[in-house]
Amino acid sequence: MRLWPFRKQVSAKSRSVALPPLAEAAPADMSRLLRIESDETKALDAARSRLRVMGLSLAVGFALLGARAIDIAVLGAADAAPSQRQAPNATVRGDLFDRTGQVLATTLETHSLYADPSLVWDARETAEALAGVLPDINVDSLTEELGGRGRFVWVRRNLTPRQRQAVFSLGLPGLGFRMEPRRVYPRGRLASHIVGYTDRDLNGLAGAERAFDGSLLAGDGRPVALSIDMTVQFHVAEVLAASMAEFQADAATGIVMDVETGEIVSMVSLPDFDPNRPSDASSAGRLNRAAQSVYEMGSTFKAFTVAMALETGTATLDSGYDATGPLQIGGYQINDFHAENRRLSLTEVFTHSSNIGSSLIALDVGAESQRGFLGDLRLLERAPIELAESADPLLPRNWGPTETATISYGHGIAVSPIATIAAFAAIANDGVYVRPTLLPVAADETIVGERVMSSETAQTVLDLMRENVLDGSGGYADAPGFLVAGKTGTAEKPTRGGYDSSRLISSFSAVFPYNDPQYAVLVLLDEPHGTESTYGYATGGWTAAPAVGEIVSRIAPILGVARAEEAPGERAALVRAALMPETIP
Repeated sequence: MRLWPFRKQVSAKSRSVALPPLAEAAPADMSRLLRIESDETKALDAARSRLRVMGLSLAVGFALLGARAIDIAVLGAADAAPSQRQAPNATVRGDLFDRTGQVLATTLETHSLYADPSLVWDARETAEALAGVLPDINVDSLTEELGGRGRFVWVRRNLTPRQRQAVFSLGLPGLGFRMEPRRVYPRGRLASHIVGYTDRDLNGLAGAERAFDGSLLAGDGRPVALSIDMTVQFHVAEVLAASMAEFQADAATGIVMDVETGEIVSMVSLPDFDPNRPSDASSAGRLNRAAQSVYEMGSTFKAFTVAMALETGTATLDSGYDATGPLQIGGYQINDFHAENRRLSLTEVFTHSSNIGSSLIALDVGAESQRGFLGDLRLLERAPIELAESADPLLPRNWGPTETATISYGHGIAVSPIATIAAFAAIANDGVYVRPTLLPVAADETIVGERVMSSETAQTVLDLMRENVLDGSGGYADAPGFLVAGKTGTAEKPTRGGYDSSRLISSFSAVFPYNDPQYAVLVLLDEPHGTESTYGYATGGWTAAPAVGEIVSRIAPILGVARAEEAPGERAALVRAALMPETIP
């Protein structure tokens, strides 16, 4: 009986002080540690597997990129964008400026839209959506391209910021943008033929862009300044456009040239074009008629014929020529437009623009001397200006007596307007020929010209040109205060079997101011039509001469030409006294 409490006490005591048996605790702790170690091993194995997969994917990706790079760079894949290879060099193309610093051409960075056909979900839907924001897109053509197997298709190059945002807002898959340089012409049509344009890769194709392509792509973005004055260019273009409209002419051209330096201050050819969109222009619009076209210039050549006769000593101001009737030569008959039917002095041959008298003068000089003199004036070769568009003249195959006679009054030979005005500038420049240029000449720069006639001959012809304005066919070219001197030209267009008297090339070549020649001006109208105010006449004196007078009145103050202060008629009297002989032999 006493043993039970003792057992109970012992039992209670053993429970309170006894520690868990080591043999029972060890298996539980080891199991937990093994589980932790197993989880870490699995995590590491999974991570290694993922790294191996990632590495393999990167290797495959880089391999594909490398193959694609080789395909584009080495094999020149057709679906690559060829312009991308030239774009880095094109971005440094220099700007073009006029002589006053106005920007004529510059380069801007623009967005171009492309597509990856493999990423386009629906080619037709994508093309129609793009046509909604870019209306001139051809949906059928673009659908076909987007449905192709290539990886690159140009959709539209050189987007405006508004166009880019409109396309971006569509959220179409497979489309992307690339930055590309674009040549921009802030003055648009004005001076388009002078400035020219480039292709997509900014290579010069026409005008100054082509003529000075090497300088513009020198690599440092250095600009090129031109001799053109855009203010003068504006006035010349405006007067020419008005003349074209008034006389319903097919085309017109106008040139202003510094006679001492050869600088072309203005060159206008109408119709013109927008160099920002040259592909939209017609071939007639892109044609630079001032340099690229050649014309039979008509009676303007009589200035050269008279200069030739005076220079060779075969005629003087006292010489006389029988113009009492038509001239028969080589089976042809030469007539005067307004026949005087009398003997004419050399001065009258010029002022009355006698074809008969001019022919007789040239026949006295002879074909060989005529060819040599015109060659000295650079009229038998392309005008030596920087433009690649400068055209070669059309010369007769045989240069016999008949050709000598007709060339004396500007038929049977076709030259460019720029070549013609450069020859007139030589007369104004004391008989020294200076090459025409589109580059500005510094004030201290020495210009080397070539003497093609004596000072005396040049001054005499200049006097005759002034008399022609005062009392001849060039009266409408007069610009009060600026002493214009010049010569009209009217030529019938050649056709099969002869000339068409209803289709004329009418022109006027001028110099101002007469007492101190600084600038030469030429205006030419292609097939003008007479009006009521011209009594139906469409000749140079009625159509081109008034345009020259208007141009001179506008541009002379801009160019700093002082207005002459002289009594009306005083200069005319002096010129007539110097030129008009008392008797005609």
